[in-house]
Amino acid sequence: MTVSRVLRKSGDVSEATRERVLAAAKELGYVPNQIAGSLASQRVNLVAVIIPSLGNMVFPEVLAGINAAFDDTPLQPVVGVTDYLPEKEEQVLYEMLSWRPSGVIIAGLEHSEPTRAMLTNAGIPVVEIMDTDGNPIDAMVGISHRQAGRDMARAILREGYERIGFLGTKMPLDHRARKRFEGFTEALAKEGIEIEDRDFYQGGSALLKGREMTQAMLERSPELDFLYYSNDMIGAGGLLHLLDQGIDIPGKIGLAGFNGVELLQGLPRQLATTDACRREIGEAAARIIIAASGPSPDPNMEKIITMKPTLSPGDTLRRRTHG
Repeated sequence: MTVSRVLRKSGDVSEATRERVLAAAKELGYVPNQIAGSLASQRVNLVAVIIPSLGNMVFPEVLAGINAAFDDTPLQPVVGVTDYLPEKEEQVLYEMLSWRPSGVIIAGLEHSEPTRAMLTNAGIPVVEIMDTDGNPIDAMVGISHRQAGRDMARAILREGYERIGFLGTKMPLDHRARKRFEGFTEALAKEGIEIEDRDFYQGGSALLKGREMTQAMLERSPELDFLYYSNDMIGAGGLLHLLDQGIDIPGKIGLAGFNGVELLQGLPRQLATTDACRREIGEAAARIIIAASGPSPDPNMEKIITMKPTLSPGDTLRRRTHG
């Protein structure tokens, strides 16, 4: 009975006895059957984390935040990838819920009706992350992408740019990029400016794609004086193309991306960008799961958290003297 209490992490057992039991289990290579143990509790100490991509550098940072917050708890994240496809999200969620996890952390607020029904009826904490432009099923942690788009538009206009092109990837499926685009165009329109050229690509985020898209857009619209990219990776590709062409940045043309990816700090110029608070979002989402799934859930735990991203002008957003 004492061994059972130690392995189930329940009951009153002295620290010395607990350490002896765990040492013996480790020496024997014993792993408790959590599935059998979950038959009574109907839950296992797994948290389903469902994200659109592992190829995008954004989501590993979110996972790092989640993992750090779970470090001192019995909870373990298990990751599913949807490739931005609603039907795959349904499948991944269905399989993960069949294991009766202790909670779900899922990217985005837009889901199919079957996915929403499964999340609503799961009976466990659900945290939708990365976005707060909408209504959550249970809890949400993220930033307002529409506000991020508006903030970047205003920063570009303050620096005197007027002929603007937009380059984005996965726009039909990436709802957060779409919302940034909507906020961006809305803020420009209020100042009487429309985007003069745009290009949407259905593939992933890559330096080479950024180079190709930038070259094609400037051949088509050479009068543009600013390019706003839906993410830093294609923005970095655009920056490298322009540097290769000897084009004055940010004098002749300015650039900005989104995400604040650290890897790109080694570029010849710092790309203007917006930090999306990725690790902080992961940590906050995990803390909500911890508070809601413990033996005494905290009724006062904040369940709607909107973080404020930081816009960095870098070297590619002209800094005029204002006054």
